[in-house]
Amino acid sequence: MFSYDFVEDGVDYDTLEALHRGEITPWIEALAHSGLLGADEVAAVAREWSERPSLLLDALLTDADEMTVRRCRLAWAAMDRLAPFTFPIAHIG
Repeated sequence: MFSYDFVEDGVDYDTLEALHRGEITPWIEALAHSGLLGADEVAAVAREWSERPSLLLDALLTDADEMTVRRCRLAWAAMDRLAPFTFPIAHIG
């Protein structure tokens, strides 16, 4: 549904980075305002996309050309490699 907006002028790396960081609010709001899904369905999609932003990327790349898909996937993989690791903090006491 939003794939044409996402890739209209080529790959927008700022948007891609925001998606990778899990900044999905604008996409959830657009989905909610589209009228295609009910509130419960939008909430379920929001949970899924929050847990795995790559699912939103997949949806956005649905109608993209092969080169755009490759560029986005390569950039996403690079961001995955550069993302900081999170380790649980040990509590001593």
